[in-house]
Amino acid sequence: MANRRWSGLKAQGGDVINLVVSYLKQETVGPLKDLGRYTAYGTLGSVFIGGGLVLLLVGLLRGLQTFSWFQGNLDWIAYVVVLLVAVAIGAMAAWRISSGPAKRRIPKQETSK
Repeated sequence: MANRRWSGLKAQGGDVINLVVSYLKQETVGPLKDLGRYTAYGTLGSVFIGGGLVLLLVGLLRGLQTFSWFQGNLDWIAYVVVLLVAVAIGAMAAWRISSGPAKRRIPKQETSK
């Protein structure tokens, strides 16, 4: 009789341990995997956007240098224009980042009378 009681407690104790381990895996490993995936995709996206912007700015510079206005003593103006465009893009990005996430726009529901 006592032997049966101890074997039942051991089985329940093993179930409790399995339940706790599976709960901890669910609540820690899962969110950490999601966080890692989110960080990896965000970093990869940032690298691609940054590289694309650099290529666009170099293209703008080369395009401006083809005009006769930016040749001779005034060739530095093309560089200043591209620098101002780059600063404007950076300022817009900083402004959007610092303003926080966009607020959800839910249309107001009309109240029926």
